Amino acid sequence: MARIAGVALPPNKRAQIGMTYIYGVGRSRATEILGQAGISIDAKIKDLSEADLNKIRTILAPAGDIEGDLRKRVQMDIKRLMDIGAIAGLDIVAGCRFRGQRTSTNARTRKGRAKQPWLRRRHRVRNRRLQWQKQQQRKRRL
Repeated sequence: MARIAGVALPPNKRAQIGMTYIYGVGRSRATEILGQAGISIDAKIKDLSEADLNKIRTILAPAGDIEGDLRKRVQMDIKRLMDIGAIAGLDIVAGCRFRGQRTSTNARTRKGRAKQPWLRRRHRVRNRRLQWQKQQQRKRRL
């Protein structure tokens, strides 16, 4: 099993796709890295030699943030936005999207189930009815 940057790459995938399992490496960056290492993008991960994996590791090391360092930087950027009170930071705190995505009908995973206005009204009516019944019971006791 090939390990690069602390990630076990799937052995039966093509090298280009397998490298995308590393956080911070997409298809274009994987293609670029494999080109620099002189490895075919169609080669399977299990067919790569230890020398090929070392080439990939040496190219990835100075290339920039990947995995833990990148995750930490993203979290720090989000924390900075929240600390300075930027609109994007406040939206993150509120659980909203902040890059202009449509949220009135989409983003249900992040916002949770839609709250139907008729459901709130029904609860309001039910609560009033319960309050009225409690008042009637108090009057009967007196």
